[in-house]
Amino acid sequence: MKKNLFEKNKLGSLMLENRIAMAPMTRSRTTQPGDIPNELMATYYAQRAGAGLIISEGTPVSDVGRGYSLTPGIYTTEHINGWKNVTKKVHEKGGKIFVQLWHVGRRSNTQISGQTPHSASAIKAPGQVYGPLKEGGFGMVDTDIPKSMTKEDITQTIKDFKNAARNAIDAGFDGIEIHGAHGYLLDQFFRLDSNTRTDEYGGSIQNRLRFALEVTDAITKEIGAEKVGIRLSPFVVEGNSKEDPTMIKLTYALLEELNKREIAYVHFSENISNFSTPTMEFRENARELFKGTIMLAGKLTKEKAQEHLELGHADIFAFGQPFITNPDLVERMKHDITLTPVDYASHSTFYGGGAKGYTDYTTYN
Repeated sequence: MKKNLFEKNKLGSLMLENRIAMAPMTRSRTTQPGDIPNELMATYYAQRAGAGLIISEGTPVSDVGRGYSLTPGIYTTEHINGWKNVTKKVHEKGGKIFVQLWHVGRRSNTQISGQTPHSASAIKAPGQVYGPLKEGGFGMVDTDIPKSMTKEDITQTIKDFKNAARNAIDAGFDGIEIHGAHGYLLDQFFRLDSNTRTDEYGGSIQNRLRFALEVTDAITKEIGAEKVGIRLSPFVVEGNSKEDPTMIKLTYALLEELNKREIAYVHFSENISNFSTPTMEFRENARELFKGTIMLAGKLTKEKAQEHLELGHADIFAFGQPFITNPDLVERMKHDITLTPVDYASHSTFYGGGAKGYTDYTTYN
């Protein structure tokens, strides 16, 4: 029988209502001080519970892991209690939700995290991040030169990820996604452009994978492999100045290791920023190396997702910005109802603010 996007399918021990996921998207709507998830956020996620799986916005695992202002944490009691309301509202609507565990590494500014950012090596990231402006308010600010992580820093960061995963389950999440993409901390260890270490965390592919695998092992031991996914972006150059010629070979080695650990899914983020297009050979090799669920994201359409599904490239398909303007995206796609377009002229409502451009989009009537 031909597979389709709207059929139930299994993810780890969960049964999802369809093959459509809501991709993680930073929206910066937390309550201050403390970056606490709030009622407005609970409304936002519950409105979109028709997705087979919601993956939350990137959620810092520690203060030093923070790189964007107003993003919700998962490392204090207040964070946990705030998220409990979010997951409760999503579950009441029949949805499933994973939290994306986030450490931005060098893609930060001291004014955001309160301390010098950490990274694999002391090399400044290109670009800017969302933080406090000198004249007041928030906007895009330059990244700072990071500190090269010591062994003690690495050990503490692994512990931070493990504790965040436990906190997530305590907060009612169905699982977690490790953010290993887009030039953030794990990705910084992967790439030669950001990792010039000469110890066991740098140099060879095996060494550059070590940190990510230690994070994964700590989390799976804490909450179970069936509740763990990871996001990767081997074809995207974001937070880096150039492509890494070893990334595909490194990704194959990583997929082989993740397959041994039997995690729930690998989530490939594609077709954004400065990118190249994955080859058919990569798709086939990824399938051969990783036997679990594969998720794809990156400016997909319903038709393109269905094509990937029929070709066997992936099992679940994540949509980002269409979910911003279409809280009922799955129903619209299922019944071929015209989507409310993303209004790029009001891009300012993507990050920060209140209900406008966040929870005020209507469903199809």
